[in-house]
Formats: sequence, structure tokens, C-alpha cells
Amino acid sequence: MDNDDLRRGKPTNHKVFGESTAVLAGDALLSLAFEYIACKANNVSPDRLVRVFAELSSAIGSKGLVAGQLVDIESEGKVVSLKELEFIHVHKTAKLLEACVVCGVIIGGGNDNDNEKVRIYARFIGLLFQVVDDILDVTKSSMELGKTAGKDLVSNKATYPKVMGIDEAKNFAYHLMNQAVQQLACFDTAKAAPLYHLAYSIANRQN
Repeated sequence: MDNDDLRRGKPTNHKVFGESTAVLAGDALLSLAFEYIACKANNVSPDRLVRVFAELSSAIGSKGLVAGQLVDIESEGKVVSLKELEFIHVHKTAKLLEACVVCGVIIGGGNDNDNEKVRIYARFIGLLFQVVDDILDVTKSSMELGKTAGKDLVSNKATYPKVMGIDEAKNFAYHLMNQAVQQLACFDTAKAAPLYHLAYSIANRQN
């Protein structure tokens, strides 16, 4: 689906091993995620593990990643509204980050309020990741990015700079980062430090 020739400056799996092998590798890694949780979470209670599996399954299923990816594919070459673009990336990108942080809170014994705070945080940084990615795609070279620059433009995909303009997209990224870190104010600063770092890293990444 995202059939770029390069990732991190190296040829992608489907270029090196073929499309069928690349698809199967993705299937295997998806299964491995559940296997890893089941085998490694030795000191986590069964009820928490069930909630983790439910959270992860929802994030990658038909109401999460799959929905976002499908709408993204169907939107190529079409005029897309800001609301439609947000739907794509809330589901395609933010849902994965949401699962990561919410599963951590569940395993750590957090309450419903903790879950909701980090869920909102993850939606903001998920959108932030995509806005920054879209900006880099039109402002950096392929060598700087480690992947093909300008690919979204060639594919006529809906992007934030295309819908909003480059300056407004940069302002939106700044707004998203601020909104994300505000969700962490209720947590102990030292314990939430990795989440602060993640938000700032996404906002300031150059590739």
C-alpha cells in the first residue's frame, strides 16, 4: 500500500524479497505482537491482559488502522476535506500510538481517567506525526528523509500542506504538540517524561 522503494535509506522488503514475501512478513509480525505479549507479560493479571488484547485488536482492525488505510487509498486523486484527512490519520496512525500508550497504562494499573488522558494525548501526537511527515515530504530531499521525497505529490495523495498550505500546516503541528503535552499535566512529571520526549521528538524530527 505504501509501496515506496526506500525506507531509512535502504531498499524496502518488497524490493529485496518480493511483494508476496513482504506481505507475509507483515502478517507474521502482526501475529508476533500478540504472541510476545502473551509470553512475556508474566506478572500481569489475566484481566489486564484481556483488556490489552482487546485494545490492540481494536486499534489494528476494521474500526482502526484498516479503516484509515482504506479511506486513504480511496482518497488518492480526489479532493479531500480537512475532516476526511483527520479521519484517515486518526485511524491509520494515531490508533497505533493510542494502543501503545493505553496498553501501557492498563498493564501499569492505571484508572479510566488515566486511560482517557493518554488516549487523547496519543491522538494528538498521531496527527502530529502525520502533519510533520507531510511537511517533510515537500521540504526535504530523498537523501535527508531516507525515503522518496515528494512521493505523496506524485501520487496525488491528500496531505496537510495540500489541504491547508505549508505555513498553516506548521502552525497546526505546533498546536497539536501543545495540546498533546497538556494531557500529561495530571501525571507525575518524571514518570511521564518518556511521553513528553516522544511528543517533542515527533514535532522536531527531520526524517
